Amino acid sequence: MHTLLRDGLPCAALALALSLGSPASQAAGNEIVLGASVQLTGPVANTGRYYKDAYQLAVDQINRKGGVQVGGKKYTLALKIYDNQSDVNLSVRQYTQLVSKDKVNFLLGPFASNFALADSAVSEKYQVPMVQGGGASDQIFSRGFKYVFGTLAPASNYFGSTIAMLKQLKPAPAQIALLYADDAFDVSVAKGTRPLLEQAGLKTVIDERYSSNASDFNTLLSQIKSKQADAVLVAGHETEILNFIRQAKSLDVSPKLYSFTVGVPSEDFRKALGADAEYAFGMSAWLPSETLKDDWFGNAAQFAKAWSAQYRYEPDYHAASGVADVEAIVKAIEKAGSLDPKAVRDALAASDFQSLYGHIAFAGNGQIDLDQVVIQVQDGKPAAVFDGSKFLRDAKYPMPDWSKR
Repeated sequence: MHTLLRDGLPCAALALALSLGSPASQAAGNEIVLGASVQLTGPVANTGRYYKDAYQLAVDQINRKGGVQVGGKKYTLALKIYDNQSDVNLSVRQYTQLVSKDKVNFLLGPFASNFALADSAVSEKYQVPMVQGGGASDQIFSRGFKYVFGTLAPASNYFGSTIAMLKQLKPAPAQIALLYADDAFDVSVAKGTRPLLEQAGLKTVIDERYSSNASDFNTLLSQIKSKQADAVLVAGHETEILNFIRQAKSLDVSPKLYSFTVGVPSEDFRKALGADAEYAFGMSAWLPSETLKDDWFGNAAQFAKAWSAQYRYEPDYHAASGVADVEAIVKAIEKAGSLDPKAVRDALAASDFQSLYGHIAFAGNGQIDLDQVVIQVQDGKPAAVFDGSKFLRDAKYPMPDWSKR
């Protein structure tokens, strides 16, 4: 674990963020360069690749559709991406290089809240706008920063729609277990979930934090069984959730419901578990609907087809939010009519447009808030079940015991 300063920023990361340089305010020739450091290798590379792929697909499509118009001049977009190897201190060094040496015009974000928390300090110090769709922790947006913008809904409300659904299930679960990893995102999820459970009149019988990248959940699963938790809410990373489910099966720990912050929307997650993914609940702020439209891909369903054809795997909300990040920067550049970082920052703050991800309008803290739809793996696919107020289809509930599947 890193020693943490105020707002959870690692000491080494903060020190690196403080070195100053001059950001680029002019494009080289007719190119506008967007820079990012992304997890292409290491423990979270499986999710990090969504952002690299999203940025590239968006840049290619925008260029194909005519590029970016700035004050009567046409520019093309270019990407400069580094692999941070899932190392937050390396990520900060790379963002520092992107703005101080590479002179990129604007920044796109990494995956994961602990990375976005540290890397956005570079953006703020250099006053180069960063739009990121990989970090949802409330900490990122509670520091009064003016140059970081986020397209994920607040982590504190990730389980909001799920808890509303719990109240309407029959029989409603009486005892809840809340488990969460010790990183910035999952701590924010837990902090926001506690009062929501209390307001809903649901009794929390387990409230436990575990170490990020944990592989052994036997002790926690034994507690779930002994305390007879009806519903288990888990905030964690995809690898952790895979281990959790596999061990739950081996120990035959079978509450009425499992819900996870990650995994269920992901094709790789469902393939890794096969039939064992069935019945798992999750949430998503995005589904590939034809009603979500933008200026470049047409609609979200067309985008999903283009993505699958290009990359041979299905997009989820990480992919859509990554594309929205690029779209937001382009919209802001064209609205500002300038490549000046402050002018583009002000245009980002005033964003109000429809993207294939949803409505992009940043709150005063720089974050948007999209509703989370509850989804469940049904017949091997993520099905939209509950929209925060009503059921969209029947939930498969209660979950059958592992031994009876």
